Parts: sequence; structure tokens; C-alpha cells
Amino acid sequence: MTSISRRGVLALGAGVVAGVAGCTSSARHPTATASSPPSSSARPSPTLTHPGTRPSPSASALHVTAPWRPSPNDIQPEVKLRAVRLIEALGTWPLGGQGVDAARKRAAAAGYDPALADQAGGLLTGAPQAAVQVLEAQYGGILSDSASVLVVCRQYTPGNDTGGTTVDVRLSAAKPVWNVTALHPAVPGPPASSLSGAARAVLADVEAITLPPAAHADVLSGNVHDSALNAMLTLARSHRIMLSVVRSGHPIYVFGTNRPSDHPMGRAFDVWTIDGHAVIDPATPRSLVESFMRAAAAAGSYNVGGPYLLPGAGNQFFSDDTHHDHVHVGFDF
Repeated sequence: MTSISRRGVLALGAGVVAGVAGCTSSARHPTATASSPPSSSARPSPTLTHPGTRPSPSASALHVTAPWRPSPNDIQPEVKLRAVRLIEALGTWPLGGQGVDAARKRAAAAGYDPALADQAGGLLTGAPQAAVQVLEAQYGGILSDSASVLVVCRQYTPGNDTGGTTVDVRLSAAKPVWNVTALHPAVPGPPASSLSGAARAVLADVEAITLPPAAHADVLSGNVHDSALNAMLTLARSHRIMLSVVRSGHPIYVFGTNRPSDHPMGRAFDVWTIDGHAVIDPATPRSLVESFMRAAAAAGSYNVGGPYLLPGAGNQFFSDDTHHDHVHVGFDF
């Protein structure tokens, strides 16, 4: 069995060219506001490290990126690929290829509506050159006729290898391929002037807690509840965890419903890798995922979702197609 290395950094350059409801929530909170590699050989295993922990590349060369590939265990992998390839096309450009007009041309060349480039938000920086590495693509929701794919990525620009975002890509069923209908990039908000002790501890624990760019910015914004942060710290005492989504970049409502999700309110987080093993990887021991789900419940989560349905009181544990690729850990306070 192979596993994801936290130290095996890809040498990057401008090279990427390119049903059931989503994460659950507590109906007791009626309002919400949000701005929104597995170990299998089926896809690359880019290391995701804490922003600022690596030296920046020189302005003359970017890291070499690799196209993301789905796991053989993915549900409807073509839907994820349809979302990912657009983000790779929009977020990667050669020298002088910045700007919305150029992004529209890249989208059209890749077989998408060029107007989608207008919704790319912070993915389109003013940098003269950029390369996107998609770290993970997980479902925010998958139904028979529509889907939300949360594309978690790091973006490299000259002199900066800590950029990136998470984009909630919405799709509708069509033949021969699903249509991308909208993009909702994460908007974490500015850094807070002061942070709780739990937030500072999470940001400092770079050995056991790996945050992608948008999730890191979520914690830095001060908008993640201490209940979720303390659970991360508790789980990190026994496991090394890679998070995919915390607050921003996630649907405001549980996909396919009108129930507010706990994510935009800063009361949930998703874990896609446990101790170097991707949740979706068929080679990952079921016992590891199940024990982690139980540990999440013991850490205070009222609503733990994952690929396996565990016995528990009320809705403490749940499983569906959306959560076959990650563990959802939610809180109701």
C-alpha cells in the first residue's frame, strides 16, 4: 500500500493544461452567511503543506504541475474531471497570459462556456504567469441531475508558492458531458486582528494539521468556531490529517436542500487524508476511517459523515455518495 508523503514536494512549472445531499447541518440555525491524492496510483500525490513553510520559487521558473486524476473508487469520476479541468485551464497560463479575456479563450479552447471565466474570482490574479495544482476534488453534493465539486488547489506564481483557493464548481447533467453552470470561489475574508488560542494552535501545528490555502485563510480570518478548532487539535494528537474544506468554498446550503450547512458558519471541517491515506483510496484500511469517525464524534461532533455508516444515536453518523471521499465533522454550537 502506498501513502501520501507530506515531504515529497512536486517540482512545479507552468505545465498544467489542460445521488444524495451534501454535507449536513443543524436545522436549529436558520441563517448562514458565506462569501464559499489518494495513495492509489490512479492520481498524483502532490504534497500539501502549510502556507509559508517552503521557500518561494524564483520569478523565472514555476513548479511543474501534474493534471489531477480521480481515484478508481470515485463515484461518477467524469463529473469531477469535468470540474477540475476547467479550474486547471483557468488558473494556469503562460507568460503574458493573465487577464479575463485570455481566461475566456482558455475556457473555450477546453470546451467550456467562456463566460465562466468571469466567475473565477481570485483564481485570476494579475501575475504574468501562473500554474495551478489541484490538490483534491471532493463532492459538495452529487444528485442524479446536478452536482457540486469542491476543487481545492494551490496556485503558483513568480515568487509565490503559497497562493491558491477552493472553488465550488456547479454542474448539471447533460450528454455527452456534464455542463459546468457556475463557479463559486472561496472568499475567506481578511485576517483577524486577533485570534483565539485554538486558532493559533491549529495554525502552528503544521506537522499534524495540513490546511490548503482557503482553509488556512478561514482559520486566519477568525471565523472558525473554537468547537471545530479544538476538535482538530484533539484529532491531531493521534492522527496526521489533511483538511480539504473548512468554511469558505463550500455550498451555503446542504446540497439539494434549503437547510443551512454548518461549513459557512465556521462549525465544520472536512478531512480527506488520515495518516497519509486518502479516505477514498480503496487500499485505505476501513478500520482507520471508522476509528477516525468515532474519534471525531468523541471530540464533540454531533454529525460525522463518511464512506461508512456507523451505529450511533440520532444523526451522529451518516453516509452517502457525497461523503464517500471525505469525513465531515460538524458542530451545532
